Amino acid sequence: MSSSNNSTVGEGLGNVILEAKRLKAEREKGYREKALKMYPWVCGRCAREFSGKNLRMLTVHHRDHNHDHNPPDGSNWELLCLYCHDNEHSRYIEEAEYGSPADNNSPDTGGTHQPFADLAEMLKKKQNGKN
Repeated sequence: MSSSNNSTVGEGLGNVILEAKRLKAEREKGYREKALKMYPWVCGRCAREFSGKNLRMLTVHHRDHNHDHNPPDGSNWELLCLYCHDNEHSRYIEEAEYGSPADNNSPDTGGTHQPFADLAEMLKKKQNGKN
């Protein structure tokens, strides 16, 4: 393949990428504007409130993680701040990779310390000592 063919292929690929980015921005603009009109400007997780100055930090999250599923009633959207949105996607990726905790059949490895296990016995001893 000659260098002129390589530049033509590179330009064609560049045009495809630019067009894809343009279409994505156009699609996002449409559902973002709709969601901001439908829902209060509050993060659905941390309840942080947003106004005109910091509204760019409020994102539209697709509940089913399909950015092409944009029903007109907004039932697949929720407004999340940047931090909660990143957290939600991190959880989604971890669940896809490692499975959900409910799928894990291993026994619960939570804490085993029981600070009040002998409380009743201690109270009985204390009452018997006073009486």
